[in-house]
Amino acid sequence: MDDQEMQLKVKRVTDKFTESMYVLANEPSIALYRLQEHVRRSLPELVQHKTDMQSWEEQSQGAIYSVEYACSAVKSMTKSSLYFKNIDGLLRQAISLKEKLSSQGRRKRALDSGMIKIGGEKQSSVHL
Repeated sequence: MDDQEMQLKVKRVTDKFTESMYVLANEPSIALYRLQEHVRRSLPELVQHKTDMQSWEEQSQGAIYSVEYACSAVKSMTKSSLYFKNIDGLLRQAISLKEKLSSQGRRKRALDSGMIKIGGEKQSSVHL
């Protein structure tokens, strides 16, 4: 082989080796640059998603509290059916007593209207 040919081959090998070393030495820097670029582009959107999620969480916690409160109110209402039955019974008794008093009041008025006033005293129209 010729000396020039050998030098050309050696130069190619050394150039390839140098290029490989340059790429290997800079590869982590390029990777970190790409990561930084990606983070810079996507971080604002991720922050917005995080704040949206926190807002939704607060709203859902409020809704959950409201639903739990409503459920406990409904459960307590079902437990109070005994009290409502007692109230119903008492109202029926009151209505019955009112009707009895009204009918007695009508009878008394009827009796009072049948009496004649003589000398300032009430007397029955029927004499015994």
